[in-house]
Amino acid sequence: MPLTRVTIRQYETFLAIADLHSISAAADRLGLTSSAISQLLAELETELGFRLFDRTTRRVNLSSAGRDFLPAAETILRHVRAAEQSADDIRNHAAGTVRVGAPLVLASTALPAAIAQYASHKPKVVIRIFDTVVEQLVERVANGDIDLAIGPDRPAGSRVSCEPSFDSAWVLWCAPGHPLASHRQVRWQDLRGVPIVATGRDHERGVAQMLADVPVASRIMPVEVVDNVTTAFGLASQGVAVTLAPAYVAQLARTFGLVMRRITDPETIRQVCVYRPLERSLSPSAEGFAAFIGAWLKRWDRDTQRHRERARSARSVD
Repeated sequence: MPLTRVTIRQYETFLAIADLHSISAAADRLGLTSSAISQLLAELETELGFRLFDRTTRRVNLSSAGRDFLPAAETILRHVRAAEQSADDIRNHAAGTVRVGAPLVLASTALPAAIAQYASHKPKVVIRIFDTVVEQLVERVANGDIDLAIGPDRPAGSRVSCEPSFDSAWVLWCAPGHPLASHRQVRWQDLRGVPIVATGRDHERGVAQMLADVPVASRIMPVEVVDNVTTAFGLASQGVAVTLAPAYVAQLARTFGLVMRRITDPETIRQVCVYRPLERSLSPSAEGFAAFIGAWLKRWDRDTQRHRERARSARSVD
């Protein structure tokens, strides 16, 4: 028999009476009149086709059929309440899965820290990191492969929005024993003849764009391009080359023992941005994380810079 006309209120009425053994007590619990409770019970029994309770003048007890039906009714109401909680969590950005793309450095340093902090407030939101090369960040957001992306500034086109989060200067990373490590600052012309390894075509193009206004005689180009930034750091750590990267890679670069030197004449700044789709709406959980991550990245960058300054001051004292 189909039970499509049975309401949640009728199930609540049945379970309240079964628990309290009283129609008036069930009415008080549900905030209804006793006559309304009796009407809801009668309607439910009509739909089911059997009596749920045996009534006496002093007490209402479950009938044999009512006892058999009780576990199913409890299960239904439990699932309904779970669905209500799930909807409430989703509506309030408190549950769901968010797919975030980021290149290796941000995916291994900034994002894990951001996820840990976000989880302390939104423990039911699952953030999945998708390692993505810089060149594919915008495309993957546009195609729906990921919900959001975090990475260096790229042309976003008409399908993706790009919201800058913080600025990061391009700097030189080299081994402590490299000749350029003795410089407080490095000029682009100082890199003439120095072996440079770049990470991916994005870095190679970035260097070319940075030097577009520099006299031809002062321009430099990478002598080698590798796919992974850790490979570039490894080569630089052995002194066989230097590498160029934004300053925000510091946390990872220092694990290779590399030192950072500013590059001037000109100094070039790169923005880290949050990318999101324009042609489709984000889920509430993704909207919530998008609102969080932009401001969080700004704080992360400030904290990273302060840590670098303290470390530099400590080395100076030593």
